[in-house]
Amino acid sequence: MNKVFLIGNLTRDPELATTNSGVSVCRFALAVPRSFSNAEGERETDFLNIIVWRGQAENCHRYLKKGSKCAISGAIQVRNYDAQDGTKRYVTEIVADNVEFLTTKNSGEGQDKLDEDKKDVADLEPIDDDTLPF
Repeated sequence: MNKVFLIGNLTRDPELATTNSGVSVCRFALAVPRSFSNAEGERETDFLNIIVWRGQAENCHRYLKKGSKCAISGAIQVRNYDAQDGTKRYVTEIVADNVEFLTTKNSGEGQDKLDEDKKDVADLEPIDDDTLPF
């Protein structure tokens, strides 16, 4: 079974392209922190190339941007090619079946609204329990 689940942040804005047959494909890199520390006590990060196809590709291009947090489920794909210098090169990518957006495109604006709501709640006066009908 070839199945991978990742949560991380985009390292650059997604790039959308279309194949010759008209199928949308989106590519981006995801920074995924490791769950353990190295010998110096620092947590390292892996940078993984992600490929998304069709309608999901268009949604990723539309709603994700550099720094966005998302969850990916998909499969690992390894392909190879011969470089111009004659050496064989290997490329490892994640082909995403599902992408879940964990931050919104305008998350900064939403935070301002939450802060306003917290101030409004702080200004509320207590209710006299004797006047409640239940």
